[in-house]
Amino acid sequence: MMKHTLSVVVENHPGVLARVATLFRRRGYNIDSLAVGRTENPAVSRMTIVVEGDDVVIEQVTKQLHKLVETIKIYDITDQPTVDRELVLIKVKADAQARSEIIQIVDVFRGRIVDIGPNSLIIEATGDTGKIDAIEASLRPFGILELVRTGKVSMLRGAR
Repeated sequence: MMKHTLSVVVENHPGVLARVATLFRRRGYNIDSLAVGRTENPAVSRMTIVVEGDDVVIEQVTKQLHKLVETIKIYDITDQPTVDRELVLIKVKADAQARSEIIQIVDVFRGRIVDIGPNSLIIEATGDTGKIDAIEASLRPFGILELVRTGKVSMLRGAR
């Protein structure tokens, strides 16, 4: 089983996201990551959906997505040259002794500290999935209090 990245261009209407999620749920497919936002055209949104499955599963998902009235275009960009990013916010335990070490880790990953509390720091980092997994693993020994990830957003390279 392989993770596939689908870039789905849809009309920006209420309920489209719910219909897409229902389509996956009814067929028993798990969405690994889903990010949705308006494009340069406010009437159009782009969904970046990461789903695990073989070629048959991806073909089924694609056929079902095409049946939705609001679907404009579907791209399987799994094997295409892309730029992808995720955003993560991590609240980590940070007493006085640990702060300098945490700050060094954040610097290595080119992250930012966006909040300082009496016993915690909130770190923001962006990058590909591997980088986000790595900063999370590096901060885990300090004690992660809370974590939220956006999911992958992806764009084909070049002028296509």
